[in-house]
Amino acid sequence: MDNLLNSIEDIKNLIKIDGKIKFKIKVSANAKNNSIDFLDDFIKVRIKERAIEGRANKAIVEFLSEILKCPKTKISIVNGEKSSIKTIQIVS
Repeated sequence: MDNLLNSIEDIKNLIKIDGKIKFKIKVSANAKNNSIDFLDDFIKVRIKERAIEGRANKAIVEFLSEILKCPKTKISIVNGEKSSIKTIQIVS
């Protein structure tokens, strides 16, 4: 499914259609700025927060909430909490 996601709008549209979506991201913590890039093989998320005591995971949820305009309670990390590769689930 990841190869169908090329933009934030693709994610929003799939949530509207299916009611939920799961996708994998590759995270870089301790970045200069928060950003998201849709690459050929994966979605790369850069987070300013350091990966200490779950701070980066919390920042990922907050950042996705902001850019997708969806409540944080609808976004969860379902796999990879201690890994740079994470599975994100968003429900409407």
